[in-house]
Amino acid sequence: MSAQSDGQRKGSLTIDVLIPAIDKDIATLPLVIDSLRRHVQHRIGTIYIISPQSAGLRRLCAHKKCTFVDEKTVLPITKKDIRYGTTRWDRSGWLYQQLLKMNGDKISKASFFLVIDADTVLIRPHVFRKDGKTIFYYRSWSQPEYFRTYHKLMGVKAPSPKSFVTHYMLFEKARLTRLKQVIEARHGIPWYKAIIRSIDRTKQFGFSEYETYANHLYSSDPSRMILRKSLNKGLHSRADSLSQKQLDTFAKSHRSLSFHQRKVYQRAAKTKTEASVKTKALNMVSTHDPKWI
Repeated sequence: MSAQSDGQRKGSLTIDVLIPAIDKDIATLPLVIDSLRRHVQHRIGTIYIISPQSAGLRRLCAHKKCTFVDEKTVLPITKKDIRYGTTRWDRSGWLYQQLLKMNGDKISKASFFLVIDADTVLIRPHVFRKDGKTIFYYRSWSQPEYFRTYHKLMGVKAPSPKSFVTHYMLFEKARLTRLKQVIEARHGIPWYKAIIRSIDRTKQFGFSEYETYANHLYSSDPSRMILRKSLNKGLHSRADSLSQKQLDTFAKSHRSLSFHQRKVYQRAAKTKTEASVKTKALNMVSTHDPKWI
């Protein structure tokens, strides 16, 4: 995948890119970055890599001319402040990453910024703004819990018949800021606390930043949105194992590939005693405990 100079982009719109990442993503991330520079049909301003402190990711940022952002500087809370899991699984980091994305309006200098998962490679040209409208890629399947949390947050049901959980999305800073203001006004607390409190923490898929943002826009002005099928394909192979010929073949029927290598949500097996102690500790944590929100 050869990278193309951002300076060769046509059109007047400049967007930034935000990619939350961890060390496990180092193998795939260079391909993700190259695919953005090749296939995003807008000028790219800055590509921000949001991560815990990592010498490897800092070196990658320097090599790929990206900007490293320490995730601890993005929000007033860190992953350690989120308790979302059971004795069998832990989704605290998964939720924290979504909250980082939702504060992207505090990072991006451009009026629009693209968020993309660190395991997703674009394999066909992508346009995200056309005729003053934002293009949203969608699929037909989602998690019911995402919409239950949306209802709790917004006080109304999610209006869109589609799912927007497609591994990448263009955010408009002004409208993202407005969404968070609406959440805060309705709940009387900071937006990220409202999200954490609204989640059913016995469920593994309690919240989606993509569903929340896109459905909020759809509820107010669907005419400003263009919907296109995502045509994403999930693979369990390594991204660098595919030849250009294989990528070209996939591109005939798909827009992007997601290389799902992470298995970080499952907790390590514990003894019965350890599990009992952990369960008691989790049960003692109140949803309204100020120590973790």
